Amino acid sequence: MLLEFLNLGGAEIGIILAFVAIPFLLIIYCIVDILKSEFKTGIMKLVFLALVLFAPFLGSIIYLVIRKDYLKPTTPPNFPTV
Repeated sequence: MLLEFLNLGGAEIGIILAFVAIPFLLIIYCIVDILKSEFKTGIMKLVFLALVLFAPFLGSIIYLVIRKDYLKPTTPPNFPTV
């Protein structure tokens, strides 16, 4: 085993990876989402990006909870009327 000197088995390594990989993937998702989204004001993109970069896990959760209030509203496609 790769980490034999730490006396870790497969389950322990899986748990450690879950605690490292899940927050990391959440942070990456939020950064990509911030860069792709259109906000009501341009400064909000910078504020959210700084929040996620300086307080990664908590900032990501805060961003996911409040982002809908700051996104530019999308207009529905114009369907032809009959």
